[in-house]
Amino acid sequence: MTDTAVEAAQAHAAALAGTAASSPLPVVRIPMLDRDRQLMAYELLLQEDGEGESALGHRLLSTIIDGSVTQWARGNRVFVRLPRELVLEQADQVLRHPRIGLVVSPRAIHDVLLLERLRQLSARGCALLLDLEGDAGDLPGDDELRVLLDLSRYVRLDASRLGEAALRERCEALHARGLHVVAGHVNDHDTCNRCMGLPFAGVQGPYLLRPEKVDMPVLSANRLSVLRLLRALDEEGNGPVELGQIIRNDVILSYKLLGCVNSAYFALPRQLKSVEQAAIFFGLTRMRNWISTMALSGMDDRPPELLRAALIRAHMCEQLAQNLSREQREMAFTTGLFSLLESLMCAPMELLLQHLPLAPDIRSALLDQQGPFAPLVDQVQRWEAGELRGGEASPQHIRRMAAAYLEAIRWADHVHSFAEQKPH
Repeated sequence: MTDTAVEAAQAHAAALAGTAASSPLPVVRIPMLDRDRQLMAYELLLQEDGEGESALGHRLLSTIIDGSVTQWARGNRVFVRLPRELVLEQADQVLRHPRIGLVVSPRAIHDVLLLERLRQLSARGCALLLDLEGDAGDLPGDDELRVLLDLSRYVRLDASRLGEAALRERCEALHARGLHVVAGHVNDHDTCNRCMGLPFAGVQGPYLLRPEKVDMPVLSANRLSVLRLLRALDEEGNGPVELGQIIRNDVILSYKLLGCVNSAYFALPRQLKSVEQAAIFFGLTRMRNWISTMALSGMDDRPPELLRAALIRAHMCEQLAQNLSREQREMAFTTGLFSLLESLMCAPMELLLQHLPLAPDIRSALLDQQGPFAPLVDQVQRWEAGELRGGEASPQHIRRMAAAYLEAIRWADHVHSFAEQKPH
């Protein structure tokens, strides 16, 4: 498939999604996972792009009113934080969408008008998440806090600031009140495991994208099988026929791949009936990348949101490399996808790359954060963490990142929906 054809397919997909790419909302979605490591909800965090909090809040509210917020949420529960004036004046719009909840600051207890508005919203079924993250010294007293707890359905504690005993005490006390307690700022897997031993309904934090520490990494048969497939895909001399032969005995993988490429997202002029045809139409490198994403989805012991994050990174890196050659753009995709390989495989990157004949520039980015693709991964990681803000980056750059992110989550959600499927 030519560059022009690929770009036309992507443009068509963006048109189908129905959001103006010229004015993307600078937002990042942060997953909350339940005790089974499945998605519980997303929190949408606005990133400052020079417009100001009020203007961004109005734009976020507009996406709720017109229903386009669903493109961020895929029908899941979503929590948003709105400026005070919007809660007072227009929060009724949120009630039209029962799966959208509001994040509430403890400081609301000192705002008579806001508190009364929250009472009204709570009484009418709006899910309020009381955010108790931050310095415990800034929290209201117990009597005042009870007022807010009575209005809330969810409450979030800061797992990075509370000691183990305090975290347990507060979690158990809040759970006993019938609240859904969320552990926020979970920065590592040890903290996550401690939280799972308490009655938390969910956990949230950067731990998800960080590799687990293992004393003696052991690659299971399933992971070795995936690595062998990834290695076979990258062997020199592979053409469309060879790619087809590599996965022809994997009925599930072939089913997922062909279902994805023939979907309405790509709006192909004709149905592709084999991996060989798909490789000819889309190109070998692009097809190898997509087979890799489908293969990684087969590791069903990892949280699905982790694979989605890897797909988002891959697509964002590819978009941010638009000024490079097609081959380099597809290498940027591979770099973004494999940047989370440690977390997906539960093994050190050095060990994993012994099994993969990757290009030197990709290896350099993954191992040493050097080379032409390392800055792309760094930009995406900073976006994920909400670290790109007005003053640190130009508004134009933030808008470019926002557009890349929006297109990446559309693509990742679409591909992942096929990755999860199984033949009937």
